[in-house]
Amino acid sequence: MDDQTEVLITLSFTDEQIKQISDVSPRLSVEKVVARKADEVNDEIWKKVEVLYTNRVLPKPEQAPRLRWIQLHWAGLDHVLDEPIIHREGMSITSMSGASSSQMAEHAVMMMLALGHHLPDVFAHQKRAEWPSGRWELFSPHELRDSTVGIIGYGSIGRQIARLLQVFGATVLATKRDVLHPEDTGYIIDGLGDPGGDLVNRLYPPQALVTMIKECDFVVVTLPLTASTRGIIGAKELDAFDPSAFLVDISRGGVVDHNHLIPLLREHKIAGAALDVYPVEPLPADSPLWKLPNVILTPHIAGFSPRYDERAIDLFIQNLHRYLEDLPLYNRLDPTVEY
Repeated sequence: MDDQTEVLITLSFTDEQIKQISDVSPRLSVEKVVARKADEVNDEIWKKVEVLYTNRVLPKPEQAPRLRWIQLHWAGLDHVLDEPIIHREGMSITSMSGASSSQMAEHAVMMMLALGHHLPDVFAHQKRAEWPSGRWELFSPHELRDSTVGIIGYGSIGRQIARLLQVFGATVLATKRDVLHPEDTGYIIDGLGDPGGDLVNRLYPPQALVTMIKECDFVVVTLPLTASTRGIIGAKELDAFDPSAFLVDISRGGVVDHNHLIPLLREHKIAGAALDVYPVEPLPADSPLWKLPNVILTPHIAGFSPRYDERAIDLFIQNLHRYLEDLPLYNRLDPTVEY
């Protein structure tokens, strides 16, 4: 590594945020070029860049011969996996996993409460200016207290959901690819998540998904989209839902099989769902999901936060320190599992 490390940032961070990054070390030379495509960055800049912070602006391998590390602005990596630069030997790719765990966990818990307390029905009656009869039968809640919540994918988001559920008195089950190692080895914001894997009552391997789902009152999907997770919540898994159980999906479109989900929701073989992600986005206007009364639809917003950039920069700064000290980077892409 040369004495001077050239860093390129393609997002519109403020001057103060750029200074925050520059102040990590005098060895850094930080340049900001706001761009949406690689050809909006001068070739001379690409030639000297060693560290790139970007959302999806990626050069061709020959454009950036010195590039060694790409820090992506989002947790999901599925949108860049086919880019040639990603697969260059010696390249480090890191995600923002952990930076959005707080707001996404809040969103998931909000949706569990909304479904369990019949808010879609409450709002429907409000819209009609109607005071319903039979309120006990209509609105008797499915409380989080004493319920069983299954989290499919026990990463940073799932672990923060588990932390929030502790105060509600829920039993937490979760799936994890490697159940023999329950600890979290990724980036963790102080005071968040479940670093040691102590907040989950039982961990299941992915092969036991159906077994776990059968136990659940609520199921939350937080998986990344990879070749192995595409369609993983399919017919067998969805058919395992108890008719009184609810689904919350904050993962990626394509993880849950909507072709099988929609009839089950329509026939009330699944009590309801809160969906933030879809196989096609924006969700087409002719999708039957829009008209299902037991479904809450949000337009891929679970990760939104006015503090996202601030939290992302905090992670990047920690990774910059690790890079300069030649330590392992947080959230490095493992090509064998695609996240």
